[in-house]
Amino acid sequence: MGDDQALALYQELRGTPDESFDRVAARLELTEAERDSAHAELVALGLIEPAPAAATATASGTATTATTAVCPDSGRAPDSAFTTSGTTVVAPDVALLRLLQHERDRLENRLAETSRAQTTLETLAGPFLRAGLEPATDVEVEIVDDADRIRRELADVTASVRGSVQSMLTGSVRRDEMAAALEHDREQIARGVAVQAMYSHRVGQVPEMIQYLAERAALGVEIRLSPVVPMNMVLADECFALLPTDPRDPDSAAILARGPGLVRSYRALYAYCWQAATPYGQEEPPQNGGDGLTEQQRAALRMLASGVKDEQVARNLGVSLRTVSRLISEVMQELGAASRFEAGVKAARLGLLDGESPDQPPA
Repeated sequence: MGDDQALALYQELRGTPDESFDRVAARLELTEAERDSAHAELVALGLIEPAPAAATATASGTATTATTAVCPDSGRAPDSAFTTSGTTVVAPDVALLRLLQHERDRLENRLAETSRAQTTLETLAGPFLRAGLEPATDVEVEIVDDADRIRRELADVTASVRGSVQSMLTGSVRRDEMAAALEHDREQIARGVAVQAMYSHRVGQVPEMIQYLAERAALGVEIRLSPVVPMNMVLADECFALLPTDPRDPDSAAILARGPGLVRSYRALYAYCWQAATPYGQEEPPQNGGDGLTEQQRAALRMLASGVKDEQVARNLGVSLRTVSRLISEVMQELGAASRFEAGVKAARLGLLDGESPDQPPA
């Protein structure tokens, strides 16, 4: 009921921009508790936020004009965000793009190469950031917390897909689900569907998963392994996306997104992660394991991989900036990396960022 009320309230706000949040809630006959719950849910999802300058009526009946969000590229007000009395209503595609931005920043810090990753993502993002100007009817977003409903929706969509299915998974597949998943792969590939799947290196070392991945690859599924998989995600063609509302909690409610304006955003994130991942079964060139790093070098590497600037690293270690530069050069040489970005990726694969041995099996 809470989700239904929040959705109904959100739709009314988008349809009647001249009315205040409280007036719309009253028209829907929501109790105070229901109104507050719906408000909290919409704020948490980024679908509404306090207006920078809302219209306020005075005792004499006069009012100031509400400030409307303006598209920075065109200088005009988009359909993706508008200001009602005291509240800015944000289109779902914009709210999800903000989630993408947050996740992108976390990935950049993890790989310790903010400038290069940001440039790559901005290049990929260019075509779809304008999706906020598309009509709202092209986009459909639903929050679902019923696990059975999620499975049914996923089965229906992937059964009717025509072009491609792309997925990334942060954990292992349940043993009792593997046979059905392999049969599903077989049916899709027989219909000419391109199937891609991405897993973490840790998952690829689980005994049950080793056999499962080998069988998927034998069927024709294209598989890659990555040191960092940001979230669970399933993309079907260019019109469907399934992902968690909280990327840090795989058991959180799911977002079902339909429409190319949104799905392009997640395809761009997937493409970025896919490019950084290693093809399954492909031999990698020999690389140093970091065994020769000193404690000081390891400390500098961990701080840089967490997004700490050179100046702060120098202060934390009590050394000069020149010494920090020398330490990083030594780390790159030890890992056989040509850049800080590559050093961050190799360090993550070798378990140097969390203190684990590269040969240590996953828990």
